[in-house]
Amino acid sequence: MTEATNELMYELLKRVHHEVAELRPDVSEVKRELNAIRGHMVATQSDIHNIYGILGRQGDRLERIERRLELRGLAEAQGPYEPK
Repeated sequence: MTEATNELMYELLKRVHHEVAELRPDVSEVKRELNAIRGHMVATQSDIHNIYGILGRQGDRLERIERRLELRGLAEAQGPYEPK
């Protein structure tokens, strides 16, 4: 087994330093892409929240319409309306 000399350790550390330096731009690019994905996810979540709000309002309107139709159906069953 070879002896670990200072020169060997220095060369290994230089190589590790060089490889880490090469990885830095890649990591920065991945971070930018993750931030873009996060932005898209927040926008999608906001859109879904808005859709749920719209559906809730449509459901309320539909319930009001159904109640009015039931009232009208009851009125028709009793007899036609005759104004005086």
